[in-house]
Amino acid sequence: MDPGKAIAALRTERNMSQQALADILFVSRDLVSKWENGTRRPDYTMVEKIAETFGVNADEIADRNDLIFRELSECVSGVCDIPDSGLAELISGFLKGLRDTEAKMFVQRYYFLKNTSDISRMFGLNENHVRSTLSRTRRKLRKYVKENVR
Repeated sequence: MDPGKAIAALRTERNMSQQALADILFVSRDLVSKWENGTRRPDYTMVEKIAETFGVNADEIADRNDLIFRELSECVSGVCDIPDSGLAELISGFLKGLRDTEAKMFVQRYYFLKNTSDISRMFGLNENHVRSTLSRTRRKLRKYVKENVR
């Protein structure tokens, strides 16, 4: 399922401009455009907000697990071809090198499949802070994989 195509279809069916949707969601029109053309993907919290805006179930826009696993797979795709057992060992080693909060956020997101708003509440942090931390952690993982797999 392509979230961008689903968002574009829902928006067009309702004769809504990208700017109008952006205003409702408090994001930029450019970001809505990037979602629709596949350059960026909304996280599941945003998918839920989009679904609520259009009065549909979030699963009609994107599969939650698929979005979360794509985030993680982008960290290792093209870097290495490693079996699942090796990847689990690699990620375990990576987590040991992280600060406690980073590691716990990473596990909540990619093992327990929590959304960023739930994680922000767990840690008493702003949701944008959680997104930034997870983004930096994924970059660290990509670097770690490049350095430790050959």
